[in-house]
Amino acid sequence: MKEEVVPVTVKILEKDYRIACAPNHKESLEDSAKLLNNKMLEIKASGKVIGSDRIAVMAALNLAHELLQQQQQTVSDNQLTQHLRQLREKIDGVVNESKQMELS
Repeated sequence: MKEEVVPVTVKILEKDYRIACAPNHKESLEDSAKLLNNKMLEIKASGKVIGSDRIAVMAALNLAHELLQQQQQTVSDNQLTQHLRQLREKIDGVVNESKQMELS
């Protein structure tokens, strides 16, 4: 069975792009297009990059860099959470041993 798709028009650097997507992804696609458009407008406004192709590449690189940083931060946060959990287990073990010794 073929998945239903709807046409969605997004505007990026004053150009309209018509994209087919699943109805339940429409809002996400529009949000992604807004993010990309804002990033490209920011780069264009800096005046350091000329040409839509180059602006698009710089925006893609910036967004990819931000994504990788966020993923690395998530990994670091998960490692910290795991380490804290292990420390808590050790502390709980020592406290429980201490309580048992007091009862003996």
